[in-house]
Amino acid sequence: MQLAAHPAFEPIQSKVIESLNITVEEYAHKKTGAQHIHIQADNNENVFLVALRTVPMDSSGVAHILEHTALCGSKKYPVRDPFFMMIRRSLNTFMNAFTSSDWTAYPFASQNRKDFNNLLDVYLDAVFFSRLDELDFAQEGHRVEFEKPDDPTSPLVFKGVVFNEMKGAMSSVPSQLWHTMCKYLFPTTTYHYNSGGDPEAIPDLSYDQLKSFYKNHYHPSNAIFMTYGDISAAEHQEKFENQALSQFDRLNYTVSVGEEKRYHAPLRVEECYPLDDSDDLNDKTHIVIGWLLGTSTDLDSVLQAQLLNSILLDNSASPLQHLLETSDLGTSPSPMCGLDDSQKELSFLCGIEGSNTDKINEFEAQILSLVEKIAEEGVPQEQLDACLHQLELHQREIGGDGYPYGLQLILSALNSATHRGNPIELLDLEPALERLRDAAKAPDFVQNLIKKLLLNNPHRVTLAMRPDTQISDRKQAAEKLRLSLLKDSLNDEQKSKIVDQAAKLVERQNQVDDESILPKVTVSDVPASTHYCEGNTRQVGDSSLSVYNAGTNGLVYQQMVIDLPELSPELLQLLPLYSVCLTELGVGEKDYLAVQQWQANVAGSFNAFSTIRGKIDDVQNVSGVITLSGKALARNQSELTDLMQQTLDGVRFDEHARIKELVAQIRARREMSVTGSGHSLAMAAACAGMSAGAKISHTLSGLAGIQALKALDDSIKSSETELADFAENLAKIHNVVKKQTRQFFLATEEHHLDNSITEIEKYWHKPSGENPSRFSCEPVNATVNQAWITNTQVNFCAKAYPTVPMTHADAPVLTVLAGFLRNGFLHRSIREQGGAYGGGASHDSSIGSFRFFSYRDPRLEETLADFDTSIDWLLTHDHSAQSLEEAILGVVASLDKPSSPAGEAKQTFHAELFGKNQSQREEFRKRILAVSIEDLKRVAKQYLTQDKASVAVVSNSNNAVVFDKLELDVQKL
Repeated sequence: MQLAAHPAFEPIQSKVIESLNITVEEYAHKKTGAQHIHIQADNNENVFLVALRTVPMDSSGVAHILEHTALCGSKKYPVRDPFFMMIRRSLNTFMNAFTSSDWTAYPFASQNRKDFNNLLDVYLDAVFFSRLDELDFAQEGHRVEFEKPDDPTSPLVFKGVVFNEMKGAMSSVPSQLWHTMCKYLFPTTTYHYNSGGDPEAIPDLSYDQLKSFYKNHYHPSNAIFMTYGDISAAEHQEKFENQALSQFDRLNYTVSVGEEKRYHAPLRVEECYPLDDSDDLNDKTHIVIGWLLGTSTDLDSVLQAQLLNSILLDNSASPLQHLLETSDLGTSPSPMCGLDDSQKELSFLCGIEGSNTDKINEFEAQILSLVEKIAEEGVPQEQLDACLHQLELHQREIGGDGYPYGLQLILSALNSATHRGNPIELLDLEPALERLRDAAKAPDFVQNLIKKLLLNNPHRVTLAMRPDTQISDRKQAAEKLRLSLLKDSLNDEQKSKIVDQAAKLVERQNQVDDESILPKVTVSDVPASTHYCEGNTRQVGDSSLSVYNAGTNGLVYQQMVIDLPELSPELLQLLPLYSVCLTELGVGEKDYLAVQQWQANVAGSFNAFSTIRGKIDDVQNVSGVITLSGKALARNQSELTDLMQQTLDGVRFDEHARIKELVAQIRARREMSVTGSGHSLAMAAACAGMSAGAKISHTLSGLAGIQALKALDDSIKSSETELADFAENLAKIHNVVKKQTRQFFLATEEHHLDNSITEIEKYWHKPSGENPSRFSCEPVNATVNQAWITNTQVNFCAKAYPTVPMTHADAPVLTVLAGFLRNGFLHRSIREQGGAYGGGASHDSSIGSFRFFSYRDPRLEETLADFDTSIDWLLTHDHSAQSLEEAILGVVASLDKPSSPAGEAKQTFHAELFGKNQSQREEFRKRILAVSIEDLKRVAKQYLTQDKASVAVVSNSNNAVVFDKLELDVQKL
C-alpha cells in the first residue's frame, strides 16, 4: 500500500487490521526523527496525542511538574492558562495530559474539525514552545510561603498543586504499595523512583532543573506523534511541520530506559505505611510478592505473560486467585495482584492484605508451593481454553466508554513505541494470538511457562508493609523542622523575596489575560442535534426486548433487567452486596468454583448491579431495577443467555464461607477507594438529605454504606450465626426479585440479531410471582453537616443545595451555572490560589442537587468560604457574553460526548427506562443553548441560599478544631 506522506515525512510501514476496521501507518520526520503513528478510521472523533519519553532519576516529580507547567503559556499563546482556557473554548470530547513512569503525553479528541485544529495548534505550541514561567513552576510545582503571606514572622509552609496532589495520591495504600515495590523490584532504572513525585522530595526540585529536563526531553527527536480518525496522515503532518517541527534540528541525545540489573537471589523487605487514628494494628499488614519478567516490546512474551496471568488470576476458580481468596493468612487478595505491562519490563505481583508480619514465611511458602505444583501438573485444558477465549474477546471489543476509542487504541500502542518496539504489532494481535494458540497446544506449555517466568526466576521481591500510627506525625514533624531550619537560615533579603513572590503570584493569578489570542469555537459551531442511538422494542412472552443494531465487532451485549421490589430498610442496605453475590456464588448443583469456570468459558464479563433513580419530573418519586449484564462473542450468545437464566433461577446462598470472603473483598476495595474518590463521596454525603434517591446513594454506595459494610464484615467474621442470618437475608432478597417483572436488552451487529433474538425467546422464563411489588421510598428533606474522618493527608470538601429535576425549566440553567462558576471563579480560587488538585461545581438533576466540591485540597474552612464567595462574585459583578458561551459549550460538549457502540446503546436504554427519552434530552439541550446571564443570577438567588446549604467533608482528625467551629457532626469511617 502506497502511503501518502507530507514531503517532510518518510513512510515506514502500514497495515490494514480488518478485525478493528482500521489502517495503521507509521512515518518518521526526516529532519528530527520524530515518529508519527496514524490510525486511519471511518470515525469523525479524531484523536491526537504527542508523547515524550521522560525518564527521571529521582522522586522530585520533575516530569509531572513539567507536564503541568508546560500547559501554562507558550510562545504563540502567552496567556497564563491556555489549557484550561481551551477547555472552555472547545467542543472537545477529551482533553488532558498524563505523566506515566517513563513517558509524558498530551492527548485530546474532538468530533468538530475546526475545534480539532484549534486544539492541535495550542497543544503543539504548549509542548514545544512552552514559556515555563518561574511563577507557574511555583504555582504548579512547589514553593515556600509564609503562613501569612505578607508576614515574615509567621511560619513557612510548602504550597503547590502537584505537591498537594501527590500528598493526596500517596495517602492511598495501593499507591504506597506500588511505589515501594517498584523501589525494590527496579533497583537501578527510572521505575525505582516515583515519577509523580514524593512529597518529601518535590521541594528538592529547582526551577533550573525543570528547564534543563524540558530542554533534553521536550524535543521532536524524543517525540511520538499519534493520531486516529478520518483526517489523513498527510494533513496532520502538514500542521506538525509548519507549526513546530520545521523549527528544530535533530537532537544529539537519546532518551531511553536502560536494562534493569537482575537479582541473583530473591529479596525480602519490610516497610511501614501510615495508619492514623487506629488502636488496633492487628491484621492490617500487606504482603506482596513481585517478579520481574521479560521486556514489554516482545509481543509473544507479552501475550504469554498475559495468558499466565489469566491462568493464575482470572477468576475465583483460577488456582492463585483461589489461594489468595481462601487463605487464612489474610482477609482478602491485595489490590496489587496481576501483570503490569505498562513499563519496559513486565512485572507480576500477587499478595494479600489483612495479614501480619509473622505470616510472611508461611505466605511465601504457600505461593511457591502452588507455583511448583502447576510447574509439575499444569492446568486443565478447559481452563487454558477459557483463558485463550478471554484474550480473543479482549482483542475484539470496541471500547470508548471511559476514553475515546481512538485514544484507547493509541495508548495500547504507546508503550511499545516509547521503547522503540513495533507499535503496529500491539494493534494487530491476531497473528500473535494464533502463534500463542499453536504454542499452547504443547502438553507442557503451561509448565514450561511458569518455570521460566516464576519458579526459576530469582528476581523476586517479597514485600511486607505493616501499619504504623506514628509515621504521619513523624513526616509532619520532619516537614516542620525542615521549614523551621530554612526560615532560620533566611536573611531579610531572602524573606522579602518570598513575600514578593507570593504577592506576584497572586497578582498573576488575578490578572485578566487577553483570551482573544486563543482560537475558539462558538455556539454557532454546535450541531443542531445530538446523536441518538435508536433501538426497537418487541414483545417476548409477557415482557419486552429492546434491540439495538450496533457495531460490536463480533460481540453481543445482553442484559436482563428486573424491576426492583419493595424491600425493608434492613434488606435494602444489603442490595449492593446482593448484586455482587448474585454472580459470584454457586448455581444449582455447581459450586462457585465451577460457576466461575463456566462464566470464563462463555462470557467476557458477567455481573449484576442495581440502579435507583427519581423520576425526571419528581426526584422524590424513586424506582429501581436490578440488571444482570453480560457480554460474549456472538457465537456464545446462546450459552450466555442460558448462564443468565440459570443464575437467576438457581443461584445458591448456602456457600457461607464464600459469602464471607466476598464481603471482605468488597470492604477492602471500598475502603481503598476513599482517597481516590473522596470528592464524589463527600458530595453524596452532602446531598443525602435532599431527595430519596440521594439518601439511598449515600446509604448504599457512599460513606454511610462503607461504614455499614465495615460493621457487617466485622460481625460475620466473629459470628457464624450473624453470617447465616446475612446469607438468609440475601436469599430473601432473591426470592422476591425472582417474582418481579423483567425485560431484556440486546446489542449486537445486524447479522447476529435474528439468531440472538431466537435464543433469548428460547430461554425466556416468565417470572414466578403473580403480584410483583413496586419499590418506593419516603420523601427526604433534611440538612446535613458532617465531617468524615479517614486516613488522608488532604481534604475533600462539598457543599450542596436542593434544586429541581430534569424537566423543570431551571435545570438547564443550573447545569450551565456550575460550569460558569468553575470557569470564572472556582478554578482560580481553589486550584491556583488554594493549591487543591481540583475543584468546581455540578448540578445533578436526577437527585435535584447543586454541588460544590474540591479534590485533594490542603484547605478546608477556606475552601468552603470560597464556595460562598463564588456566589457573591456571580451576583455582584458584570459578566461577559464570552464567559457565558464558554460555560454553555462545556455543557454541550459533555452532552454530545460519544461512547462505544454498545455503550451508547446501554446508555440510551437505561435512560429511557427511567423516562428520559430522545425528545426530552433534545429539549434539555435546546434550553442549555438559550441560557442567559440573567438566568444564572436568578437561579443562584433562588436556590443557592445559606439556609438551604448542606456540608460534608472527608478529612482527618487533625482538623478537629475546624469541625467544632463549623459545627460539623463527626463520623469516623
